[in-house]
Amino acid sequence: MDDHAERAGDVDINAIMRMIPHRYPFLMIDKVADIVVNESAVGIKNVSIAEPHFQGHFPSRPVMPGVLIIEAMAQTAAVLVVKTLGVEAEGKLVYFMSVDKARFRKPVVPGDVLHVHVSKDRMRGNVWRFVGEAKVDGTLCAEATFAAMIMDD
Repeated sequence: MDDHAERAGDVDINAIMRMIPHRYPFLMIDKVADIVVNESAVGIKNVSIAEPHFQGHFPSRPVMPGVLIIEAMAQTAAVLVVKTLGVEAEGKLVYFMSVDKARFRKPVVPGDVLHVHVSKDRMRGNVWRFVGEAKVDGTLCAEATFAAMIMDD
């Protein structure tokens, strides 16, 4: 991290909902912490058995779907984008363009606290590329590189 990088305070659930358009049951992060503007952020997801996807994935052994972990990465990245661009970016839509090198290493289950680390790889115009890692208790559970386009709604 650059010694002159701007750190931003934590973002709670109410601020997240002002910044990105996602809502229950598709809001995949509860808080964003450790924000370094234009560089990185950590989304925090408290995984609960009450989430609707666990009814069918899987009833005998609930596991958070990998695509929802990737979605948590994208939502964390969207908050970082808003913190970087400022309030004029609040509520803009972030469309996935690509997901590459996705790997799922360990199941995420109810009771886990998922820490979603995203870092900006590059930005060109309204297209951003990120590297994401999802960890539980410091253990890597999933990783991916993804690109998204920031659009007006």
